[in-house]
Formats: sequence, structure tokens, C-alpha cells
Amino acid sequence: MSRRYGQKTPNAGRRTPASTLFLCLTWIAIAGFVVFFIIPVLWLLLTPSKTDAELVRSAPLAFGSFEGYLNAFANLLRFEDGAIVTWAKNSVVYSALALILTVMACIPAGYGLAMTKFRGRKTLLNLTLLVMLMPGTTLVLPVFLELNAIHLTGTIWSVVIPSAFYPFGVYLTYIYYSTSLPPDLLSAARIDGASEAQIFFQIALPLARPIVALVAFFSFVGTWNNYFLPLVMLAKTSDYPIPVGLQELFNNTERFNPTGGSIQLSIGRPELALAIIIGVLPVLLIFLFSQRSLQSGLLGGASKE
Repeated sequence: MSRRYGQKTPNAGRRTPASTLFLCLTWIAIAGFVVFFIIPVLWLLLTPSKTDAELVRSAPLAFGSFEGYLNAFANLLRFEDGAIVTWAKNSVVYSALALILTVMACIPAGYGLAMTKFRGRKTLLNLTLLVMLMPGTTLVLPVFLELNAIHLTGTIWSVVIPSAFYPFGVYLTYIYYSTSLPPDLLSAARIDGASEAQIFFQIALPLARPIVALVAFFSFVGTWNNYFLPLVMLAKTSDYPIPVGLQELFNNTERFNPTGGSIQLSIGRPELALAIIIGVLPVLLIFLFSQRSLQSGLLGGASKE
């Protein structure tokens, strides 16, 4: 006998043991995310509002005062005559130049690998994948020797040029073009008499805006957060970007380095926390304001008609 539509089964509304277990595991995962990610971020945001002594006496997530932020920022600016501002400017310059060079190199390279046939194409693609999978630190020494041979170490280009060498961006562009750009469209353009340069700049490049935004974002974040390469290439403190500058600030904090701490400059944990926030904030803002472009870039090559 068929059951009437809308009639509830005897077990309706009851949770099975499997669903109860899944729900418990879900809440445990959420609690773990809060403990290991959300709470440390909240602590970091609240730390500059207190003095170093208040960090010990008060609760970890207690708020100090807005005056604490101003005092921490003033102390931070006094460190080496505003070195934090110089480091931030350096990071912007390095990341912006590397972004421009990365886009100029990766988009044509990925397009060429995806849409043209030539001898050694598969080998070149495999080499791109191989280099992409290698840790960046393994290439620092040979890159240093190469740049030192042409007297570029210690200059801005010793950071920008290696950062612009971005195999992951080439592979992303290759995937996008090979799955999202119909070959018939290019064939039609060639029949109409368009040159290869016209096809790329007037057809392929405008259609690649999502992947351009994605490659640019990853390039900017990678260069901004790069620590080991600038540490090896740059000798002057005034040339450091934010990540290397934070290490310099850490070394001059009495709480973490009693022999080298700058007691007279009042550099403590609140100032360190504020410096970390300054270093993270630009990347966070760029991510928040470019989510739509990043999503379209990630999904651009997900399907092929």
C-alpha cells in the first residue's frame, strides 16, 4: 500500500547514530577552527591596545584602550626613525613590480603552451610543473650566484626578478586557456586575416581577465610574504621588506632578545603585534576587495563546452 504524500514516517525527525556522529564531528571541527585560528587573531588585534605589563596581568582577550594603539604606533615609528614605514614601502614596490613582470611573462607563456603546437612543448610543460613543485628555498642559492655574477645582488632587482619567475602562474594560465578558449574562435580569426599578435591582444587577452586577476593576486601575495629570498639578497636594513623587517624588530625586542633588545625605544609585544597587523593588512584588504575576480578566475577553467 502506497504511503500518502506528506504523511510522516514513524522515524521522521529522529537522528540516526551516523547523523549524530557526523554532527558531533562537525561541531568539534568548528571548535578546533575557533581555538586555533579565530582566538589567536582576536588576541593579535587586541594586543596593541594594552601595555606590555597589562598583557601579563589582564585576560588574554581583554581590551585595553584606544590610547594603547596610539602609544604602540608611536613607539613603532620611533624604531630606527620609522623603519616600519620604509619596510612597508619596499614591500609595495617589490610586490607591484613583480606583479607587473609576472603578468607580462605568465599570460603569454601560458597562452603559447595551451594554444600552439611546437616541438618540445610537452617537455617544457613538464619542466614547468617540476619547477612549480620544487620548494622556493632550493632555488635561492643558484639564483643568488647568477645575480651575483651580473652584480645585481643587493639591489631591488635581486628580489623582483626571481619573484617574477612564477611557474604556477604559467600553469594556471595554461589550464585556463586550454579549457576555456575555443580553438575554433582562433581559427576563425586567422581566416579573417588576423595576425597572431592581434589574436592574442584582441581576443585571448580580453577573455583572460579572470585568470589575470588570479595570477596577479597570487604573485602579489607570494612576493609580499617572501622572507628567505630578500634575506639572502639584501644587505641593507633600509632595503628590507616587511617580513624581513619583522625579524629585525623581533631581534630588537627585549622580551625575546634580552642581549639585543632596545629598552630605550620601548619595543615590546604590543609593538610587535601592531607591526604584524600592518604587514598582514594590505593582503587582507586586497583579498576582500577582489573576491569576485578571484572566484571567477578559479572557476573559469572548471568546465569546457
